Amino acid sequence: MKAFIIQFPYGVAAFDDKKGLVDRALFAKKPQAAARSLLKTEAGKLSDEVFSLLTLLKTAGYDTFVFENANLADEAHRKMDVKAETAKLSEAEDLRAKMSEVAVEVRFVGDEQELNLWNRNVSMELAKLRIKGASEKRDLIVAQGIQTLDDLDRTVNLFMGRLREWYGVYFPELDRLIEKHETYSRLVMNLGYKENYTLQSLEQENIPKERAALVTKAAESSMGADIAEPDLLQIQALAKDVLEFYELRKNMENYVDRAMEEMAPNVRTVAGALLGARLIALAGSLQNLAMRPASTIQVLGAEKALFRSLKTGARPPKHGLIFQHTLLHDAKRWQRGKIARVIAGKLAIAARADAFGGNYIGDDLKAAINKRLDEIREKYKEPPPPKEPKPRLEGREQFHERREGGERPFKPREGGGRPYGENRGGPHRDRRRRRERR
Repeated sequence: MKAFIIQFPYGVAAFDDKKGLVDRALFAKKPQAAARSLLKTEAGKLSDEVFSLLTLLKTAGYDTFVFENANLADEAHRKMDVKAETAKLSEAEDLRAKMSEVAVEVRFVGDEQELNLWNRNVSMELAKLRIKGASEKRDLIVAQGIQTLDDLDRTVNLFMGRLREWYGVYFPELDRLIEKHETYSRLVMNLGYKENYTLQSLEQENIPKERAALVTKAAESSMGADIAEPDLLQIQALAKDVLEFYELRKNMENYVDRAMEEMAPNVRTVAGALLGARLIALAGSLQNLAMRPASTIQVLGAEKALFRSLKTGARPPKHGLIFQHTLLHDAKRWQRGKIARVIAGKLAIAARADAFGGNYIGDDLKAAINKRLDEIREKYKEPPPPKEPKPRLEGREQFHERREGGERPFKPREGGGRPYGENRGGPHRDRRRRRERR
């Protein structure tokens, strides 16, 4: 025998071939519990109500079950070892039209008005659960992490500018000798006074010997002003805070790397953890990135340049955010467009494999990129020859070149132009002369 399984907001009902109600499994009178069960069914998983109803129907002799959801039918076939089919749209609509009738028949509600109130409450709880589920996606968390990392970079650069300017009043020569911000902050915090910049102390701070000798010599002949101890302590406190920011940045970078390895391993292998996270954040989610074509991923982040080229006719951009990729950033100028297309194409495949439950293919994609890059580097070793500029025409020849498409050169009229005053003024001039004669 065959039974149709229909999901209602108040429970699950089973109908026979003649559209008669066979059995049902009702939800508890709690909208939150009903919404959780409905959400589980929408995802193609067997809820407790569906499982219990199918068990009762199997006992009653039903061997074929027809579901609205194809995924739910596959789940029932796999877990309960029953024959499952998918209902036609017209059949499901006919049975779903009996929602009010069945609700009153099984005494879940007293009338249609009470059912409308129940449906409204369940819909509100269902919307809350969907919003919560969307907010809990790992790709949104990764987007927040990479944006925090960018904010940390801006903050550290701001504080380092202030630290170099402030400490430069006391030791200005150190600014040009130590370029790395983290090393500069560590020297300021650990050494402080210029007398402490000795070869031995600088080598303990992992400064190369040649650079340490230059710093020591600069400290001995520095033109900086003297500084009081309270002022130096405040500068060192700022340097300590900057080093803590660098430590926080390292921890955040490791967190993004672990999250990308868990959520998008293929994108991480092809583009790297940080670049992959930035692309996901710019696209809005991993699914949004996976649904975009490779040509869009190639110029993602260069929207202004793209629309400017469409508006003005300028050359379109060859790459956007993926320019941060090491293979593209270090490539020769005339090879970047071709390399950008290769990386964008493999990134599109990697994003779709991660978003839609594919296998790990990151190593194969990376090997394909390297193989294609070797071909590009071999084929395009030298830059292309410069294009010859189109000769510009001058004066009236340029006007006729634009107007006629260059097919007919300018030829002046024989005999010159018409005499002055001939056929000028038209009928208005003739009327004026007739009035004057009167």
